[in-house]
Amino acid sequence: MITEVNDSTTIPAPAPAPAAPAPKTAGLRRAVIGIERRFGSAAVVFVLIAGIFGAVWSVVTPPFWGHDEITQFGRAYQVAHGGFLPEKIHDDRGPAWGGDVPVSIDALMSYAFNDYQDNPDEPEPMVADPHVYDQLGGAAVSDRTKQVWFTNTAAYSPVPYLPPAAGIRIAETLDLSVGGMVLATRWAGLIAYLVIVGFALRVLRGHRVQWLAFTVAVLPIALFQAGTVTADTVTNALALLVSALVVKGLFLGERLTRPETVAALATTVLLPVCKPTYVLIAMLTVLIPVRRFGFGGTERIAVWQRVLPWAAAGVGAISFAVWMKIAAPTGDGMSLMRPEKQWGTVRPGDQLHGILTDPLHFLRIFGDSIARRDQHWFTQFFGELGFSYVEVPALTILASLLAFTMSIGAAERFPARGADRTRTWLVLLTIAASVAMIYVTLYMSFTPVGYFIIDGVQGRYFVPLAVLGLAVVLRWMPLRLTDAAGRVPVRGVAITVVAATSVALIAAVIKYSTIVWG
Repeated sequence: MITEVNDSTTIPAPAPAPAAPAPKTAGLRRAVIGIERRFGSAAVVFVLIAGIFGAVWSVVTPPFWGHDEITQFGRAYQVAHGGFLPEKIHDDRGPAWGGDVPVSIDALMSYAFNDYQDNPDEPEPMVADPHVYDQLGGAAVSDRTKQVWFTNTAAYSPVPYLPPAAGIRIAETLDLSVGGMVLATRWAGLIAYLVIVGFALRVLRGHRVQWLAFTVAVLPIALFQAGTVTADTVTNALALLVSALVVKGLFLGERLTRPETVAALATTVLLPVCKPTYVLIAMLTVLIPVRRFGFGGTERIAVWQRVLPWAAAGVGAISFAVWMKIAAPTGDGMSLMRPEKQWGTVRPGDQLHGILTDPLHFLRIFGDSIARRDQHWFTQFFGELGFSYVEVPALTILASLLAFTMSIGAAERFPARGADRTRTWLVLLTIAASVAMIYVTLYMSFTPVGYFIIDGVQGRYFVPLAVLGLAVVLRWMPLRLTDAAGRVPVRGVAITVVAATSVALIAAVIKYSTIVWG
């Protein structure tokens, strides 16, 4: 609408005043803003997206089709009933460790194992008969038990199995069926992932780098594992938590709150006994300047303030060493996971002797492994989904890469003071050492002596290192996304990241359900 002046000049008429929002709408808006300020945008969206897709994976994935889910469940069941230490069992094939599970659960395990081992040619679905899963899953959990093999997971401490063990105990209390117990165990792990990672993202609230941590946390492989039974669920969550705390305290240079400080100390102790390959990144909390922890004063630093982070690191290192000593014998039974002709060929002692006496040979094997398998590891970083070995589609990878591009480009420029530069190099060296530990561990514990590559490496093992690795890159990379006015388009970046990750997850679910169920 315009108003004429002197027959030739026009000026805009005053715009009508906006209508006052309805009381209910205004109250809802205030509540949303309050939640966002308290928890952070990325944390809130994470709980919604990870909760939805984690639950979807828990239902879409056939029972025991997750990564090593049969042996993972066996170890969780053992922990749920007080079996914290590895238990050696009799096996005519060689040294073995395992425990007891109900016969009715073993029946479902056995059927699932044969089902995903014997797949028909495309376009037939991988699942031979969905009704058998309904029938076996609907059975009552039997009182009679059967001894099962799970040497590979017997080597893990009980810590990462506490959430699924709680799910098993809840299922027993509610007298759920076999399928109900499997689902309850999966959901208990998913809830633990939502709580721990949600807190990690809350640590970064108010900072644009929260969207980078979000992008890693909702990778299809991460949510697939969160929706199935595996020790990696808690391991990944704790690794993301320690990464967020190091980013805030070291890279952003901000002081941690008291709850965040407690979380940093607890993670330093717990992560080393979840998976040995990530023990070093748990120790990175000692690089956070003492005055940035949320205890004591910031002007005069008391001796106990300096000692406490190192004490936590010491406890974590000692716990790691003790558990490695306890679990060491299980390495002698790992060859039973391989084809029969390779039984007895996985000998950790011989492999370690070879590394120490002929390191150049190990380096050649390492180089050949990269040359032959790096593209496979790249795809697995985004998702090779359980023992169906379904790789996520190209759309998923492209959408995830778009999310990474936007979240990296929008992140803050981390200040680089003198001492922080040194600490950044230490973080980089720690990540490099952690990557090396992944290869060395699998070379010793899963690769047959004389094999042509390091076998068993999977791209999902690098997910816990992603946030800290990219944080180091961000400290040294000045490039950032800006609009025409030179401002970082925060809202646009957030919308793009959420949309891209949602597309990535939807595409992965569609492909998986199509191939597995038909």
